[in-house]
Amino acid sequence: KCAHLRLVCQAEQKPYYMSRLWWCGIILLGLGEVGNFTAYGFAPIALVAPLGCVSVTGSVFISVFFLKKTMRTADILGGALTITGIYLLVTFAPSAPQELTARQVQNYLVSWPFLVYSILEIIIFCILLYFYKRKAVKHIVVLLMMVALLASLTVIAVKAMSSMIALSVKGKMQLTYSVFYIMIVLMAASCAFQIKFLNQAMHLYEATAVVPINFVFFTTSAIISGVIFYREFQSAALLSVFMFLFGCLLSFLGVIIIARNKKEEHLQIPFIDCGHIPGQNLTGKIQPDSHSSCYGTLNKEEDLVKSQI
Repeated sequence: KCAHLRLVCQAEQKPYYMSRLWWCGIILLGLGEVGNFTAYGFAPIALVAPLGCVSVTGSVFISVFFLKKTMRTADILGGALTITGIYLLVTFAPSAPQELTARQVQNYLVSWPFLVYSILEIIIFCILLYFYKRKAVKHIVVLLMMVALLASLTVIAVKAMSSMIALSVKGKMQLTYSVFYIMIVLMAASCAFQIKFLNQAMHLYEATAVVPINFVFFTTSAIISGVIFYREFQSAALLSVFMFLFGCLLSFLGVIIIARNKKEEHLQIPFIDCGHIPGQNLTGKIQPDSHSSCYGTLNKEEDLVKSQI
């Protein structure tokens, strides 16, 4: 964002990919995603997915220094709620063993809870896709629910791949199993369709509406998939589950408060002033009086109307 704003202000316009600052941002973004991928191999999905709110909160404070934005009271309140929620998430997250072998992943894939969950998810997705394609329903909830349903498959595949790679690095080779490559295909396909529907939502709606709704839907879907597929809360105490869900709720509220009533900033696009078009002298009014009988007509049409009267 900062790189784009700087390029717009320059007298000589250059492509964004020629900016060193833009490349620094892309590299940092890539490193963050690598860290996120690695985290799934060492921590439960129910913990890693909600911690995505750290990026939303962090971007608010970083934008004050880089984009010279003003810190709002809502940002401070939302940040405080998010940090409190993060503390509860880390404290009461499930402590199930996270080393997953290829054989364990295979067993989870054919377990009856996951099969029932998959059938329900496919039915819901097909219904939403029918309304999206046939009825042209492009409501933000429809689009982001499809993204969330696909995201549940993505996090399942990412955790399985990350765990198997981690075990292989430790000396327990898991990459020779076919389930590893099945998970790669599942991750790539679900990510591709996620991008399609998320891009559609960003095109039709403001980012201030898409970001919080997508975070809530994605996190909820990821937690449910972790509970059903990897059985992460199988031996957790009832109090721990309640406090974990309360931490999720605080994180949701924090993100919503931060994004709520936040104005969208658009880059300044150069344009030609209508009063300074080369070789053209403007006379008369640009816009006729709205009460006139010739409202919306050109000057020649206005003269014709007057002659007829």
